Amino acid sequence: MPLDRFDDGRAPLDRSGGGAVPLDVVGMGNALVDILAEVPDRVLADLSLVRGSMELVDLRRAEDIYSAVGAAVEVSGGSAANTVAGVAALGGASGFVGKIADDDMGNVFAHDMRASGVELRAAVAGVADGDAESRGTGRSIIMVTGDAERTMATHLGVSSTLCAADVPEDLVARGGVLYLEGYLWDRPSAKEAMRRAVEIAHDHDRSVALSLSDSFCVERHRKDLLDLVLSDVDVLFANEEELRSLFSAGTFDEALADAEETGVLVAATCGPRGSFVIGGRGPVEVPAAHAPHVVDKTGAGDMYASGFLYGLTHGSDPVDAAHLGSLCAAAVIGHLGARPQHDLAELARAEGFV
Repeated sequence: MPLDRFDDGRAPLDRSGGGAVPLDVVGMGNALVDILAEVPDRVLADLSLVRGSMELVDLRRAEDIYSAVGAAVEVSGGSAANTVAGVAALGGASGFVGKIADDDMGNVFAHDMRASGVELRAAVAGVADGDAESRGTGRSIIMVTGDAERTMATHLGVSSTLCAADVPEDLVARGGVLYLEGYLWDRPSAKEAMRRAVEIAHDHDRSVALSLSDSFCVERHRKDLLDLVLSDVDVLFANEEELRSLFSAGTFDEALADAEETGVLVAATCGPRGSFVIGGRGPVEVPAAHAPHVVDKTGAGDMYASGFLYGLTHGSDPVDAAHLGSLCAAAVIGHLGARPQHDLAELARAEGFV
C-alpha cells in the first residue's frame, strides 16, 4: 500500500473484506504464555542471562530457569499477540494467527485472547506431535528486576512449528494491516509462514507492518530482514538498538537517516525520550507520555505499536498515531505484565482519537 495512504489523517485505511467483518489489524507471531517473575539482579547473573535481552532456550534450560525464579504469574502473551490485544482494548477490531498445543497453557492462551476481543485463528497441535523440543504451547519466562527492566528466556514449543499451511488467507485478507513480529524469522517454517502472509496481504492490497522485536534477532538475520523491509514492509517498528543494528549504524541519528532513505514509514522508540516518526515529513520527534510509576517495561513496545496502528487505521496521521502509542506504552508499564489493565478505549476518547 502506498505510503501516502498513511499521511492523510482524514482517510482511514480501507478495511473492507468482502462479506466478512473487516479487521483493523491482523497479527501473526509466537503464541506464548508469559511467566512473569520479579527477581534480583543476581538471579540473572547466576543464570548467565543478558539483562534486557530475549534468549531462545531449550526445554531443559527453560525448566531450570523456571525453578530458579520462584513465585510467578502466568498470562497469555507473545509480542504480536499483545499488540492486537491492545488494538482490541482501544476499541479496534483485530485478529491473531499463531500455533498452540492442545494442553493447559494452550487453553489459557486461547481463552485470554478471545476474552480480550481478538478473533483468534490458532493452529492446534496434539500434545504428542513433533519431537520433544517442539511439543507443548510455548512459554516466555519474563524476569523483571528492580529498575523495571525485563529479561526474557523463551521456549517456543509448538509455536516454532508455525508454517505456511497454518496461515488463513481469509483472515489476513480482512485486515487493513498485517502485523508481523521479527522473532518469527528465527525459525525456517515460521519464516515461510511470514512470507505467505505477506503474499496474501499484497494480493488483497493490504499493508504490512513489521516489528524488529530484538536487537540480537536483527544481528542474526540483518541482511534478510533488511531485504524484507525494503521489498515488502510499509510500516516498521524498532527501538534504538534494533534500528542501529538493522542499518549497521554507529549512532541513532545515522540510523534515522538510513531509515528515511528507505521510504518506509518508521516508528522508532527510544525509551523515556519518546519516539521518532519517519515519513513524508522527515524525522519528527514525539515526546514520551508521562508514566507516574514504572513497574515493568514488558509490553511497552507492544502497546506503543497498538496505539500507533489503531491511530493509523482510524484516520490519524503518523505523528498523532505515535502520540497515542506513547500513551498506551505509559499505561502498561505501571503494572506487572504486558497486557493493558487500564481502559485504553477511554484513554483514546479522552485524547480525541475516536
